[in-house]
Amino acid sequence: MEKHAAQDAVILIPSLEPDERLPAYIRRLKEGGFARIVVVDDGSPESYQPIFREIEAVEDTTVLHHEVNKGKGIALKTGYRWIMENLADKISGVITADADGQHTVEDCLKLAERLEGGERALYLGSRDFNSENIPPKSRFGNKMTSVVFKLLYGQYLPDTQTGLRAFRKEDLQFMIDVEGARFEYEMKVLIACSRARIPIIPVPIETIYENENEGTHFHPIKDSIRIYKVILGSFFKFMAASLASVVVDQGIFNLLNLAVFANGAAKDAKIILICTIIARVISATVNFLLNRKLVFEDKGHAGKAFLRYVILAAAIMLLSAGGTWLLGKTGMSSTVAKLITDTLLYFVSYRVQERWVFKGEKQHG
Repeated sequence: MEKHAAQDAVILIPSLEPDERLPAYIRRLKEGGFARIVVVDDGSPESYQPIFREIEAVEDTTVLHHEVNKGKGIALKTGYRWIMENLADKISGVITADADGQHTVEDCLKLAERLEGGERALYLGSRDFNSENIPPKSRFGNKMTSVVFKLLYGQYLPDTQTGLRAFRKEDLQFMIDVEGARFEYEMKVLIACSRARIPIIPVPIETIYENENEGTHFHPIKDSIRIYKVILGSFFKFMAASLASVVVDQGIFNLLNLAVFANGAAKDAKIILICTIIARVISATVNFLLNRKLVFEDKGHAGKAFLRYVILAAAIMLLSAGGTWLLGKTGMSSTVAKLITDTLLYFVSYRVQERWVFKGEKQHG
């Protein structure tokens, strides 16, 4: 049943300094029905070349070489370019797998079957992180990343760091355009798909961790920092844009109040109102432009985005007042009630802007 699906997909495996598990894995994939396999040697030393020559001797298996190590993201994109130039008219899609054999042939076949459905989506081979054979640090790290991704991008993905992925051949150029050189590239792909409204579909797979995953080239501290810089990058920019807008708002208000309307104007309610409105309009415009260009990298129609932004701002203002009032009814002080309400609404505002306000074509990466 799976064999015809496997024949329509190509397996892409980035590899750095592999051991004998990789040739054995290639042979199992061939036995499982996969007709085309591409391996990218990401700058392995000469001592590893006999392994790659052994792989290259397998029928319909291509090995591409980097002279120096460039990172998993670059290795994947090297493979994507070669596939697009040489196999695009012969395949349904691409399945990426890791070189350590943790992705079984049966799980690769699951993804190959999904590709045959023709739906535009990114399929993720998702491990069960409640499994007893998952190292505690990996379990905690992946679950934490899943929660943060859900908070910022609206979808809970049980395995954000899986290397077993599949997508239709029509998205090869999309994947090439996503920025990123090393392990952080795979997180950037998830964010790019989320923003481009490409469905991300988890597919349960077998959970295999051999020897505490000691064969991985993932550096827990260095690569985790890269990944979290990616996943939190837009939100940090959002916070910076908010802070810049507050500075502009305060600066314009004080400039008008002191320089234009002269000293003592702060006691005049009408003057305060005029200064506040002018300052808020200017700071809101600055915030809109910063969010559109730097945070969400929106390339859609600016006028429509601005109208949605104004609607959201009005809704946030009303919700802030309503939430503060409701919490105050419980006996909470208005200061604490407003702090809690506005903090929650800040995250809501980020999500609504990311999904609705700036929903035009995005720059991926």
